[in-house]
Amino acid sequence: MPREIEIKFRVADVQALVRELRRAGFRMVTRRTHEMNTLYDLPGEILRKRKELLRLRKYGSVWTLTHKSGTTRGRHSSRVELETAVTDGKRMDAILRALGYAPSFRYEKFRAEWSDGKGHVVVDETPIGNFCEIEGPPRWIDVTAKKLSVSSADYITKNYATLFAEWRQETGSPAEEMTFHAIGAQRRPRSA
Repeated sequence: MPREIEIKFRVADVQALVRELRRAGFRMVTRRTHEMNTLYDLPGEILRKRKELLRLRKYGSVWTLTHKSGTTRGRHSSRVELETAVTDGKRMDAILRALGYAPSFRYEKFRAEWSDGKGHVVVDETPIGNFCEIEGPPRWIDVTAKKLSVSSADYITKNYATLFAEWRQETGSPAEEMTFHAIGAQRRPRSA
């Protein structure tokens, strides 16, 4: 089964990170693109309790359905990830609902994708701050992080739903979802 292995880290300055990526030999694969994610679950949060995730994502105009399971966390986050393209996201939503699934959490961001041909780096601008994800083989992740001046102490292995829950607790925000509208951002972040 294909495994997703990754880390995240917080980004204070998106422009500076973009310069570091270019210096490290990365090329932009996808320009900054809006992304909306909806997580689905069954009544009683069955998937959440099994530490599984079912997500319908719209990235620009492209829809993807993803199932993640078997999460292990150590220095890196690792989980089984199955994905497939979906031609009609609204119809897929209707199918999921007909099967008894319901939206349980929504989160959005602006994402730019980068690659050096060996792995994948994404820069995410979210309503709760900017993050970078490095995804690939564990050794490559560590080498890439070092090139970007990121130490292992800065690694984050939590998903966005957990980061949002922690942010809500820290800020006392009443927002129920991690969207720019729900959090009340006056303007969306901009980057290169």
